[in-house]
Formats: sequence, C-alpha cells, structure tokens
Amino acid sequence: MKIAFVGKGGSGKTTLSSLFIRHLATRRVPVVAVDADINQHLGAALGLAEAEAAALPAMGAQLPLIKDYLRGTNPRLRSAETMIKTTPPGAGSRLLRITEDNPVYDACARTVSLDGGDVRLLATGPFSDADLGVACYHSKTGAVELCLNHLVDGREEFMVVDMTAGSDSFASGMFTRFDMTFLVAEPTRKGVSVYRQYKEYARDFGVPLRVVGNKVQGADDVDFLRDEVGDDLLVTFGHSDWVRAMEKGSPHPLTELEEVNRSALHALWETADGAYERRDWERYTRQMVHFHLRNAESWGNEKTGTDLAGQVDPTFVLHEQAAAQPV
Repeated sequence: MKIAFVGKGGSGKTTLSSLFIRHLATRRVPVVAVDADINQHLGAALGLAEAEAAALPAMGAQLPLIKDYLRGTNPRLRSAETMIKTTPPGAGSRLLRITEDNPVYDACARTVSLDGGDVRLLATGPFSDADLGVACYHSKTGAVELCLNHLVDGREEFMVVDMTAGSDSFASGMFTRFDMTFLVAEPTRKGVSVYRQYKEYARDFGVPLRVVGNKVQGADDVDFLRDEVGDDLLVTFGHSDWVRAMEKGSPHPLTELEEVNRSALHALWETADGAYERRDWERYTRQMVHFHLRNAESWGNEKTGTDLAGQVDPTFVLHEQAAAQPV
C-alpha cells in the first residue's frame, strides 16, 4: 500500500505521518518510510537524533544508481541517462519490493526501530545552498517518483511518504501514485485551502483523498472542518501530551498515546487497508504513461535528446504478479 501525507506547511503532516508509521510498526507489518518534504523532519519525528537525521543518505544524490538499477535489461531504455523521473517500467525493468534487499535500499535506506518493529527510512535530501537558483525541489523528489513507478507492493506492505508542503506534487504525476492520500488540515481557512487545490486537481484522476483534521480544540473546530470538506473529513487529532514529549525528544511507547488519538490512527489504518480493494493496476500504469508522455513533450525530449515516448512498453502492466517475473 502506498500512502501519502500532504498538507500546508505547519499543518502537522510530518507529525501525523510519523504517528501512522509508528502505528504500522506496532502491527509488525513491513514499512518503508520516505521523507519527501523540502524540510526534512521525518527522521527526527521518528526518534532519530538531529545528527542521525542529518546524516541520512540523500536519494537525490543516488539518482544515477537508482536509474541504472531500475533500468535492468529493459531494451527500451538505451541508458540510465535517458531516464527521467516519470520513466515507466517495461519488460526487463527491475521492480522494487517492500521487503527485499536491493542496491537502492542499501545506498539510501537506514533501519529505525520503533515500538518493536523495524522501519526502513529513506530521505530525498535537503534543498542545499548549491541548489539555490539552479534547481527546483522536484530534482530531489524525482528519485521517489521513479521508485513509486517501479514499486510492487501488497496489502500488508506499506510505503508511507511525507510529501512536500502545499500543492507542489502536482508539478508531476506523483500525486496519482498512491492508494490513499491523507490531507492534514488545520481548522482555519488557510488550513483547508490546500484541500481545495488537491480536490480540484485530483478529481479527474480518481485520487482517493481523505482529510485528517489536526490541532482541533473543540466541537466548533470539527464543525468548521465538516462544513468546509464535507464527508472527506475522516478523523481529527487534538492536543497530545504524548506528541509534545516526542517533539522535545522524549518519545514514549505508542501504547501511551491518548486513547482518542490511538483510535484515530486505527481509523487511518482501516481506511488505508480498505483502499486495497479498489486498487486498479491497469489504471495505475495508464496514468503513469500519461504523465510520462506529458513530461517528455514538455521538457524531457529536449533535455535528453531522445524521443522518450519510445520508453513506453505498450504491453506492460505493473501488478503484483510482475514481481515474480525475472529481469
């Protein structure tokens, strides 16, 4: 299952995504957590010391390795240099699995122990001074998009991505790569503005979207969110002494989280699990190709000097059984 947490800056999406990851860890299900926000805070939210979080290898820096590995023996990909962030898999491509060991995880992932379960943590890498004026953050998240395009995952396997704030993910097709998107919204007009953007953009692509209210202080806040987002409101989170302690660097076992907030996490899990029944691999592959062709025409062909439409394998459909096929 591929799960995204989105929302405006300061909404608390990193905190809630870290809580959801911890909840999955208590269930002993395999989890790959990805920090894809321009402000890299997921590692710290999962209990890493600041120095440990800062030392996480950047996926963006490993993009050549990632491309070369995923290319495999795909005859439509003449070289890793011709691959862009939207390049879809085809016959001969290597596919990623949540539980396997592979060179991508070896280079980029670090294991974090949480509440009795181990989580693989990946990070796109921070936006550095060297990037200012010459690169956009999508050059970092492109590594995540490639991995999502090549990921074969099952019901009891999770990749949870803490996305960059706001609606930046709409600059590519990455917003269509998830089985469920949880949009974290505060009970304010600014808090629900990103929801309106996501709802409008995602409507034409069938993107499953549920709203998670955060920093809710009472019934008036719940009523406000319900009036603004309607039935898309799934659950709300209020004040939490557990979260405050975590943010001070003193996390307690998740079993000590307030019961109302633990119930909200369970509702997130049930909603994510239920999305599996609606998974459509053919549509997923079709949308992948759609955005690849759009990016190719917009900038990819010129950048690579190649007609990237030729990378599309018209007979290939990504699905769970494809993971068993040799490369």
